[in-house]
Amino acid sequence: MTEKEYGPISGSGILGGISGRKTIIMAANTRITTVAKGIFKAAKDTDSAVFLELARSECDLSGGYTGLTPRDFSEKMNEAAKAAQCDIWALHADHITIKTGSATEIVGTKQLIDAQITAGYTSFAIDASHLFNFEGKNLREELEKNIQATTDLALYIKNRMKGKDFGLEVEVGEIGRKDDHGLVLTRPEEAVEFIKALQGNGVYPHVLAIANGSTHGHVYDEKGNVIEQLSIDIPQTKAVAKALRENNLHVGIAQHGITGTPRDLINQHFPKGDIIKGNVGTFWQDLVFNILKVYEPALYKEIQEWTLEKYRPLNPGKKDGRIFDGNCKFAIKEFYKELYAVEETTEQAIQAMAYAESLVFFRAFSSYGSASLVRKASGKNTE
Repeated sequence: MTEKEYGPISGSGILGGISGRKTIIMAANTRITTVAKGIFKAAKDTDSAVFLELARSECDLSGGYTGLTPRDFSEKMNEAAKAAQCDIWALHADHITIKTGSATEIVGTKQLIDAQITAGYTSFAIDASHLFNFEGKNLREELEKNIQATTDLALYIKNRMKGKDFGLEVEVGEIGRKDDHGLVLTRPEEAVEFIKALQGNGVYPHVLAIANGSTHGHVYDEKGNVIEQLSIDIPQTKAVAKALRENNLHVGIAQHGITGTPRDLINQHFPKGDIIKGNVGTFWQDLVFNILKVYEPALYKEIQEWTLEKYRPLNPGKKDGRIFDGNCKFAIKEFYKELYAVEETTEQAIQAMAYAESLVFFRAFSSYGSASLVRKASGKNTE
């Protein structure tokens, strides 16, 4: 293979290549990119396709809270893929979030998309789920603002990609949103209405993120301790997938918020093939910090003290452990230079741990061999 063949391929090519298979493709959210080489090596060794992604909040034109611009992130992922000689992966813009739908926000979002496309991104997730209209008299009115913003941005991406294939993820039902009764779940009819409306506008997503009981980041008990995430509603997820299938909408489900979900549960109970993309984010950040505790305790202590000093006043009544867990991600940009200048042995440990954990995720997702499926479907030359 030539060097350039280790660059990212279209997200649509990956998701299309596993169509009809009981497989989930891992989307690794690498806020601290040191983990990427381990993830790519595991993908290579298990013949697994993989997405590498960061959300708008983490990686934007000013560096988000990771200190990485789209160009920085692309360069680091391409370098890691080349080092591992991994050829079946997509560079994904996760959660291109729209919160108000204002003209100014849409213009700024298009500027971000321009930068992502210039940087070589091959897959995009438009998240306008925040625009839900609670005053709507019917489903269509409730979803209309989301439909309009998603359509506008999806067609903009299509135009700017100039005929190149790309992956498209959209979102209905804000992940982790709660009401007086607990987590609000996406209903099958809501998902069907949303996708039908988009397709009527000439937008054909490959994957749909739904609210099915997951939350981003950690889950806590009443004492503030991190616990396993067991709230993902499998029957509801299957019902949404069934409704999409029965309406011939050809859209898989993206499972967000997997951190904390036991991998034996994923392996045995997730509806693979209905769920086709699984996002793993906070997990990789935790892995790095846990390595730092042992390998570079002085740096870890600095990060801990900075986070607690800054965020204690904003979280009255919460224990330090929960304050740190919930806000340490904001220290990544603050300690950017230090995190990317750790000792070689620290970096080796991070990559080795990321490799081992990726093996387990790929196994739980049944994605071993998925890269070959994609190569076969796309006719990609492996010589």
